[in-house]
Amino acid sequence: MIQIQAQSTIPTDFGNFTVYAFSEHEEDWSPHLVWVAENTDFNRTVNVRFHSECITGEVFHSKKCECGQQLTESMKFVSEHGGMIIYLRQEGRNIGIINKLKAYSLQEKGYDTVEANLMLGLPADGRNFDVAIEILKLLKVKEINLLTNNPEKIKSLNKSGIKLSNRLPMEIQPNEVNRSYLSKKRNYFGHLLEKV
Repeated sequence: MIQIQAQSTIPTDFGNFTVYAFSEHEEDWSPHLVWVAENTDFNRTVNVRFHSECITGEVFHSKKCECGQQLTESMKFVSEHGGMIIYLRQEGRNIGIINKLKAYSLQEKGYDTVEANLMLGLPADGRNFDVAIEILKLLKVKEINLLTNNPEKIKSLNKSGIKLSNRLPMEIQPNEVNRSYLSKKRNYFGHLLEKV
């Protein structure tokens, strides 16, 4: 059973957040993290972002995806309007950093993001958002606005008992490197993107 293992207040460039570490075991070195803005009321509709880990985009500012920019914009938004970011440890659409780099290597040879994953014997998208739903329930959140472009995240709420009030787009302007990647997200995964 997942539970809160630790919590602390962390000041950031975007404001103060209470950060919770969620995992099944206290010894887990890679727990899911929930960043809750200080002006958040769980008894009202809560702005929520399900965000999967992307070390290349968030830490090293890779241009191959928009993950780092989405995280930055999400932190700005929830800091200003209240809400939380559920940071899921699902690197590379849940294939891990080593396989992600292998997939990138195949992409350098002309394969797209989906083809590369499948060639490695991996799912096109191996993420699961059940744990995010579980976290919301543990925090007793009943109704949310979801910051997303991904219809799978919306579907994850359908039978959860948590009411989805609104979808708030989280679209980032494409660059010269990630335009084809974003097109694949729209055309293959059905992401709700208008700028590609």
